[in-house]
Amino acid sequence: MSTPDRAAEALERLGTITLREHSMESVLQTVVELAKTVLPGNPECSVSLLVNDKASTAVSTGQLATDLDESQYARGYGPCLHAAATSEVTEISDARTDPRWPDYARSAWERGSGSSLSVPLPIAEGIAGALNTYAREPHAFDEDARAAAKRFAPYAAVAVSNMHAYRSAREMADNLQVALESRAVIDQAKGILMERYKLTADQAFQALAAVSMRTNRKARAVAEELVMTGAFDRGGAGPT
Repeated sequence: MSTPDRAAEALERLGTITLREHSMESVLQTVVELAKTVLPGNPECSVSLLVNDKASTAVSTGQLATDLDESQYARGYGPCLHAAATSEVTEISDARTDPRWPDYARSAWERGSGSSLSVPLPIAEGIAGALNTYAREPHAFDEDARAAAKRFAPYAAVAVSNMHAYRSAREMADNLQVALESRAVIDQAKGILMERYKLTADQAFQALAAVSMRTNRKARAVAEELVMTGAFDRGGAGPT
Protein backbone atom coordinates (compact mmCIF):
# COMPACT_ATOMS: atom_id res chain seq x y z
CA MET A 1 0.00 0.00 0.00
CA SER A 2 1.37 3.45 -0.92
CA THR A 3 2.07 6.19 1.61
CA PRO A 4 -0.99 8.27 0.51
CA ASP A 5 -3.26 5.20 0.78
CA ARG A 6 -1.91 4.28 4.22
CA ALA A 7 -2.30 7.89 5.34
CA ALA A 8 -5.90 8.03 4.11
CA GLU A 9 -6.69 4.80 5.98
CA ALA A 10 -5.06 6.10 9.18
CA LEU A 11 -6.84 9.44 8.95
CA GLU A 12 -10.14 7.65 8.46
CA ARG A 13 -9.47 5.76 11.68
CA LEU A 14 -8.68 9.02 13.48
CA GLY A 15 -11.95 10.46 12.24
CA THR A 16 -13.89 7.68 14.00
CA ILE A 17 -12.44 8.45 17.46
CA THR A 18 -15.06 9.77 19.86
CA LEU A 19 -13.46 12.44 22.01
CA ARG A 20 -15.91 11.80 24.86
CA GLU A 21 -14.46 8.30 25.21
CA HIS A 22 -10.78 9.27 25.13
CA SER A 23 -8.49 11.65 26.96
CA MET A 24 -6.65 14.20 24.85
CA GLU A 25 -3.41 12.41 25.75
CA SER A 26 -4.76 9.14 24.35
CA VAL A 27 -5.92 10.87 21.16
CA LEU A 28 -2.48 12.42 20.78
CA GLN A 29 -0.82 9.06 21.37
CA THR A 30 -3.03 7.54 18.68
CA VAL A 31 -1.96 10.28 16.25
CA VAL A 32 1.75 9.57 16.72
CA GLU A 33 1.27 5.79 16.65
CA LEU A 34 -0.59 6.01 13.34
CA ALA A 35 1.97 8.45 11.93
CA LYS A 36 4.68 5.95 12.83
CA THR A 37 2.92 3.19 10.85
CA VAL A 38 2.36 5.41 7.82
CA LEU A 39 5.64 7.29 7.42
CA PRO A 40 8.74 5.65 5.93
CA GLY A 41 12.17 5.02 7.40
CA ASN A 42 11.09 2.83 10.35
CA PRO A 43 10.52 6.04 12.34
CA GLU A 44 9.69 7.07 15.86
CA CYS A 45 7.32 10.01 16.30
CA SER A 46 6.63 12.58 19.00
CA VAL A 47 4.77 15.79 19.71
CA SER A 48 6.83 18.64 21.15
CA LEU A 49 5.15 21.48 22.99
CA LEU A 50 6.54 24.96 23.53
CA VAL A 51 4.58 26.72 26.28
CA ASN A 52 5.86 30.18 27.19
CA ASP A 53 9.26 29.18 25.78
CA LYS A 54 9.41 26.03 27.92
CA ALA A 55 9.71 22.86 25.82
CA SER A 56 8.42 19.39 26.64
CA THR A 57 7.38 16.19 24.87
CA ALA A 58 3.67 15.43 25.23
CA VAL A 59 3.75 11.92 23.72
CA SER A 60 6.16 9.74 21.76
CA THR A 61 6.25 6.30 20.17
CA GLY A 62 9.66 5.36 21.50
CA GLN A 63 12.84 6.29 23.30
CA LEU A 64 14.61 7.49 20.15
CA ALA A 65 12.07 10.29 19.63
CA THR A 66 12.04 11.23 23.30
CA ASP A 67 15.84 11.31 23.48
CA LEU A 68 16.22 13.44 20.35
CA ASP A 69 13.52 15.86 21.52
CA GLU A 70 15.25 16.26 24.86
CA SER A 71 18.63 16.64 23.19
CA GLN A 72 17.23 19.70 21.41
CA TYR A 73 15.63 21.11 24.56
CA ALA A 74 18.95 20.86 26.37
CA ARG A 75 20.72 22.72 23.56
CA GLY A 76 17.95 25.26 23.05
CA TYR A 77 17.79 24.63 19.30
CA GLY A 78 17.08 21.97 16.71
CA PRO A 79 14.48 21.07 14.08
CA CYS A 80 11.53 20.43 16.39
CA LEU A 81 12.07 23.72 18.26
CA HIS A 82 12.57 25.58 14.99
CA ALA A 83 9.31 24.19 13.57
CA ALA A 84 7.37 25.05 16.73
CA ALA A 85 8.81 28.55 17.03
CA THR A 86 8.65 29.58 13.35
CA SER A 87 5.67 27.56 12.04
CA GLU A 88 7.93 26.25 9.28
CA VAL A 89 8.09 22.61 8.21
CA THR A 90 11.65 21.65 9.11
CA GLU A 91 13.47 18.67 7.60
CA ILE A 92 16.90 17.20 8.12
CA SER A 93 17.47 15.16 4.97
CA ASP A 94 20.79 13.69 6.07
CA ALA A 95 21.98 14.02 9.66
CA ARG A 96 25.53 13.31 8.52
CA THR A 97 25.77 16.48 6.45
CA ASP A 98 23.11 18.96 7.67
CA PRO A 99 24.87 22.31 8.31
CA ARG A 100 22.24 24.10 10.44
CA TRP A 101 22.67 22.30 13.76
CA PRO A 102 25.84 20.22 13.25
CA ASP A 103 26.36 19.10 16.85
CA TYR A 104 22.71 18.10 17.24
CA ALA A 105 22.67 16.38 13.82
CA ARG A 106 25.83 14.45 14.69
CA SER A 107 24.23 13.35 17.96
CA ALA A 108 21.06 12.30 16.13
CA TRP A 109 23.09 10.19 13.71
CA GLU A 110 25.02 8.56 16.54
CA ARG A 111 21.74 7.71 18.29
CA GLY A 112 20.27 6.13 15.17
CA SER A 113 18.36 8.83 13.24
CA GLY A 114 19.48 9.59 9.70
CA SER A 115 16.75 12.10 8.87
CA SER A 116 13.83 13.87 10.51
CA LEU A 117 10.73 15.85 9.66
CA SER A 118 9.05 18.33 12.05
CA VAL A 119 5.65 19.76 11.11
CA PRO A 120 4.42 22.79 13.11
CA LEU A 121 1.15 22.59 15.02
CA PRO A 122 -0.98 25.74 15.03
CA ILE A 123 -2.40 25.71 18.54
CA ALA A 124 -3.07 28.91 20.53
CA GLU A 125 -1.46 32.10 21.75
CA GLY A 126 1.42 31.31 24.09
CA ILE A 127 1.63 27.66 23.06
CA ALA A 128 3.20 26.11 19.96
CA GLY A 129 4.12 22.61 18.96
CA ALA A 130 5.50 20.26 16.35
CA LEU A 131 4.79 16.75 15.16
CA ASN A 132 8.21 15.13 14.82
CA THR A 133 9.21 12.07 12.83
CA TYR A 134 12.71 10.62 13.29
CA ALA A 135 13.60 8.15 10.54
CA ARG A 136 16.49 5.76 10.94
CA GLU A 137 17.87 6.22 7.45
CA PRO A 138 18.95 9.37 5.56
CA HIS A 139 16.67 10.85 2.88
CA ALA A 140 13.64 8.95 4.20
CA PHE A 141 11.01 11.50 3.22
CA ASP A 142 9.63 12.07 -0.27
CA GLU A 143 6.78 14.38 -1.27
CA ASP A 144 4.16 11.77 -0.37
CA ALA A 145 5.67 11.36 3.11
CA ARG A 146 5.79 15.12 3.66
CA ALA A 147 2.17 15.45 2.54
CA ALA A 148 1.11 12.62 4.86
CA ALA A 149 2.86 14.17 7.86
CA LYS A 150 1.16 17.50 7.16
CA ARG A 151 -2.22 15.75 7.09
CA PHE A 152 -1.64 14.30 10.56
CA ALA A 153 -0.69 17.67 12.06
CA PRO A 154 -4.22 19.15 12.37
CA TYR A 155 -5.39 16.14 14.38
CA ALA A 156 -2.48 16.59 16.77
CA ALA A 157 -3.11 20.34 16.96
CA VAL A 158 -6.77 19.86 17.89
CA ALA A 159 -5.89 17.33 20.58
CA VAL A 160 -3.20 19.61 22.05
CA SER A 161 -5.51 22.65 21.93
CA ASN A 162 -8.25 20.80 23.77
CA MET A 163 -5.79 19.35 26.28
CA HIS A 164 -4.35 22.82 26.95
CA ALA A 165 -7.82 24.38 27.26
CA TYR A 166 -8.90 21.68 29.70
CA ARG A 167 -5.81 22.10 31.86
CA SER A 168 -6.18 25.89 31.83
CA ALA A 169 -9.82 25.61 32.84
CA ARG A 170 -8.94 23.11 35.57
CA GLU A 171 -6.18 25.36 36.89
CA MET A 172 -8.54 28.32 36.88
CA ALA A 173 -11.18 26.31 38.74
CA ASP A 174 -8.60 25.15 41.29
CA ASN A 175 -7.42 28.73 41.82
CA LEU A 176 -11.01 29.91 42.22
CA GLN A 177 -11.65 27.17 44.79
CA VAL A 178 -8.57 28.20 46.76
CA ALA A 179 -9.68 31.84 46.61
CA LEU A 180 -13.17 30.95 47.84
CA GLU A 181 -11.77 28.85 50.67
CA SER A 182 -9.40 31.66 51.66
CA ARG A 183 -12.22 34.18 51.68
CA ALA A 184 -14.40 31.88 53.79
CA VAL A 185 -11.78 31.34 56.51
CA ILE A 186 -10.86 35.05 56.53
CA ASP A 187 -14.55 35.95 56.94
CA GLN A 188 -14.78 33.49 59.85
CA ALA A 189 -11.70 35.02 61.47
CA LYS A 190 -13.09 38.53 61.00
CA GLY A 191 -16.29 37.46 62.72
CA ILE A 192 -14.33 36.14 65.70
CA LEU A 193 -12.32 39.37 65.98
CA MET A 194 -15.43 41.53 65.65
CA GLU A 195 -17.05 39.65 68.51
CA ARG A 196 -13.92 39.39 70.66
CA TYR A 197 -12.69 42.98 70.33
CA LYS A 198 -15.91 44.76 69.30
CA LEU A 199 -14.38 45.77 65.96
CA THR A 200 -16.00 46.73 62.68
CA ALA A 201 -15.52 44.40 59.71
CA ASP A 202 -12.90 46.73 58.24
CA GLN A 203 -11.04 47.00 61.56
CA ALA A 204 -11.06 43.21 61.91
CA PHE A 205 -9.55 42.79 58.46
CA GLN A 206 -6.92 45.44 59.19
CA ALA A 207 -6.00 43.56 62.38
CA LEU A 208 -5.54 40.35 60.36
CA ALA A 209 -3.45 42.21 57.78
CA ALA A 210 -1.29 43.78 60.48
CA VAL A 211 -0.48 40.42 62.06
CA SER A 212 0.14 38.95 58.61
CA MET A 213 2.70 41.66 57.80
CA ARG A 214 4.34 41.58 61.23
CA THR A 215 4.78 37.79 61.26
CA ASN A 216 5.49 37.47 57.50
CA ARG A 217 2.67 34.97 57.07
CA LYS A 218 -0.21 34.90 54.66
CA ALA A 219 -3.46 36.36 55.94
CA ARG A 220 -5.13 33.02 55.30
CA ALA A 221 -2.63 31.25 57.59
CA VAL A 222 -3.24 33.79 60.36
CA ALA A 223 -7.00 33.41 59.90
CA GLU A 224 -6.84 29.60 59.93
CA GLU A 225 -4.85 29.61 63.18
CA LEU A 226 -7.39 31.92 64.79
CA VAL A 227 -10.36 29.83 63.64
CA MET A 228 -8.75 26.51 64.62
CA THR A 229 -7.10 27.49 67.93
CA GLY A 230 -8.43 30.89 68.93
CA ALA A 231 -4.84 32.22 69.06
CA PHE A 232 -4.31 35.78 67.83
CA ASP A 233 -1.43 37.99 68.86
CA ARG A 234 -2.24 41.64 68.19
CA GLY A 235 1.26 42.67 69.21
CA GLY A 236 0.31 44.71 72.26
CA ALA A 237 -2.50 46.55 70.47
CA GLY A 238 -5.13 44.95 72.65
CA PRO A 239 -6.08 41.75 74.48
CA THR A 240 -5.24 38.37 72.89
